[in-house]
Amino acid sequence: MLRCGLLGRRLGHSYSPAIHAMLGDYEYGLYEKEPEALEEFLRHGGLDGLNVTIPYKKTVMQWCDALSDEALRIGSVNTLTVKDGKITGYNTDCDGFAWLLQASGFDPAGKKALVLGSGGASLAVQDVLRNRGAQVVVVSRTGEDNYGNLARHRDAALLVNATPVGMYPHTGVSPVAVEDFPQCRAVLDLIYNPAKTRLLLDAEKLGIPAFNGLSMLVAQAARASALFTGAPVPAQRIGQITEAIARRERNIILIGMPGCGKTSVAKALAAQTGREFLDCDACLEQAAGKSIPEIFARDGEAAFRRLETQTLQSLCCQSGKVIATGGGVVTRPENRDVLRQNGVLVFLQRPLEELQVSGRPLSEQKGVAALAEQRLPLYRAWSDCVVDVCGAQATANLIRKELER
Repeated sequence: MLRCGLLGRRLGHSYSPAIHAMLGDYEYGLYEKEPEALEEFLRHGGLDGLNVTIPYKKTVMQWCDALSDEALRIGSVNTLTVKDGKITGYNTDCDGFAWLLQASGFDPAGKKALVLGSGGASLAVQDVLRNRGAQVVVVSRTGEDNYGNLARHRDAALLVNATPVGMYPHTGVSPVAVEDFPQCRAVLDLIYNPAKTRLLLDAEKLGIPAFNGLSMLVAQAARASALFTGAPVPAQRIGQITEAIARRERNIILIGMPGCGKTSVAKALAAQTGREFLDCDACLEQAAGKSIPEIFARDGEAAFRRLETQTLQSLCCQSGKVIATGGGVVTRPENRDVLRQNGVLVFLQRPLEELQVSGRPLSEQKGVAALAEQRLPLYRAWSDCVVDVCGAQATANLIRKELER
């Protein structure tokens, strides 16, 4: 069996092993190496093929015995094959970005495309865009076009983020403000974790088509797999794998009134799907060292809401979880993006007379009807689907069926 893998410096949250497991019958591992260990690993590691990621896409070129036309032209390598002791470098990021661009439906010909970042991935993006007739402007921290003079590119029609800004675990930040580009018609972010970076969320709010880099990752992996094995990957398989990985990695987040059963349903759903269950309220109490009623009594609701947002930020930037939230998460608008960055939101709907009140400070103080008047419209507006509660196991089954549509 062929031995392949991914080479980089920090690879803890890579999707590549799962993708390659769907692409071909070969071993695929993660290889974290420091710079001084690269040559020995490449020469004597016993690998048949490697993908290469940050920060080694340019570094590995010095040990290649041959380079593909794309790698030579771009000056960056992200795929290596080793045959008969000879290392050949390729750039399959070109294939990946070409796929992403096509999937976006945006035609860059004759339009200004602003590419954020100048690293290895950026070089492939620039190559594809120029080949399709775009006017490419590369923005870097210290170059001629930098983040201090972006105003002269307000007419950009396409924004492409090829930087790690906004990537897990440092989510919730954006390299630029989308609203500063009134002519923008599409936003592409090469980041795929989280699924929706701040840049993409901001674009969506403005009605601008926005796409993450997961399909690019899968498409470049498909090309790499073909280089490893000699067997081309059918185009439809790229779409199938992209959808499968997206479903696997997204969080399922339950929202709804206090006492509607979010925790019990989430536990049942986690057990049914083999996902990890996370409870926002329980995590908050553990971090605070006191119960939610104690927090309300001693510190007040405003302090509790701040803690709740902090807890959500730590939970929702993770992937592939089932998360039960507190009933009041919808009362802070900033929580919406925190939840949506990696999650599908399910509103659990239950008759008000069936809601449990005991031990829930606001339900006891303000009354269920008053809370419902404020929150029900928000639950509906924030949710991706609505499910009626009918027992933990049955409701979990309904959620699964709803999300499989």
